[in-house]
Amino acid sequence: MTSPHILIAGGGYVGMYTALRLQRKLRRGEARITVVDPRSVMTYQPFLPEAAAGSLEPRHVVVPLRRALRGCDVVTGRLVGLDHARKVATIQPRQGSSYELAYDVFVSALGSVARTLPIPGLAENAIGFKNIEEAIALRNQVLDRLDLAGSTTDEAVRRRALSFVFVGGGYAGVEALAELEDMARYATRYYEDISPEDMRWVLVEAADRILPEVGTDMGRYTVDRLRERGIEVRMETRLESCIGGHVVLSDGEALDADTIVWTAGVKANPVLADTDLPLDDRGRVLAAANLRVEGLTDAWAAGDASAVPDLTQPAQILSPSAQHAVRQAKVLADNIVRSLRGRELVDYRHKHVGSVASLGLHKGVAQVYGVKLKGWPAWFMHRTYHMSRMPTLNKKVRVVLDWTLALFFRREVVSLGSLQQPREEFERASRRTG
Repeated sequence: MTSPHILIAGGGYVGMYTALRLQRKLRRGEARITVVDPRSVMTYQPFLPEAAAGSLEPRHVVVPLRRALRGCDVVTGRLVGLDHARKVATIQPRQGSSYELAYDVFVSALGSVARTLPIPGLAENAIGFKNIEEAIALRNQVLDRLDLAGSTTDEAVRRRALSFVFVGGGYAGVEALAELEDMARYATRYYEDISPEDMRWVLVEAADRILPEVGTDMGRYTVDRLRERGIEVRMETRLESCIGGHVVLSDGEALDADTIVWTAGVKANPVLADTDLPLDDRGRVLAAANLRVEGLTDAWAAGDASAVPDLTQPAQILSPSAQHAVRQAKVLADNIVRSLRGRELVDYRHKHVGSVASLGLHKGVAQVYGVKLKGWPAWFMHRTYHMSRMPTLNKKVRVVLDWTLALFFRREVVSLGSLQQPREEFERASRRTG
């Protein structure tokens, strides 16, 4: 009898952790596992702000899927369709024609994508903050703008280069802004004619508070600390347009900025609309508390793109978070094994214990089990918690080594802007000799 084929769509938190656990739990030959993801690495997103700020080497916050999942087939491609009635997935590789891949058990671990709005100029001028490529590009952008501002005599160009706008007051927006502002503030010591006061950092949030996950008190504390650093925090304000980098806000403020970062929420991966899985009104896969897709016995779902009931809060759906995704993956893998062996399934139940957020080097906020922390203790807890959750011992050690070296050596503040246009010099030389 042929071993069942388990297809995991997505190589993020849920996908990689589920595959890792299945590797350990399944007997040899009991099942075959395939993981499909457009990227060949899993990105540990809580460390993206530190990677962008130069506190961590970018390669140390990503885990190569093929190296971590030696017992699985890894396909670097995009799921573009699913006919679960036939148990066939359509895969689009980076190059070449799409093809169909048959399976026996399907796992939806597709996660979320940036939730953008039809704001004029947004698609052309802004950048997101969900993957390592965006973190590296943003670091290079900030440092390159400092280089430009320190070299121009045009005051309008200088003001525009030194203006940085972040839209979205959740984890991603606040941590990215705080870490990058901290890095840029440090970098100004190397520019004779640029001081921290010359830069303009603006955080735009449509709601009446930021970081709701850490509670109202810690959210207010965060606003106060950011404003003490000269960062403008504009709540109950929306981005109206940013055509050509000209930022217009709903409160009437307008400014020109070369750097616009969009972190205003996420939505379920839109490819789910091209499947025959049951979805809720937000495009998430409907799943039971045991993480099995509603109405199906051979399909499972977890993570940001799933609607799983929260057993600790009646009539509520689990919030999208890395904390839930990592823990769901464990239950999901165990339930798949139980299902294959004809055993009773267990439900996912986990009460959110709290949240931690970094606000730059040695600065942070946290609320864990109702205990509120701020400053250095919260920052230390943030690092300790996420280091413990970082996949593989290899990456844990490398992250700790990066932090240890930072105790003895100054922060690297070098712009590698040419990475974004690596052929520019070659093309210029070719034109001269042509």
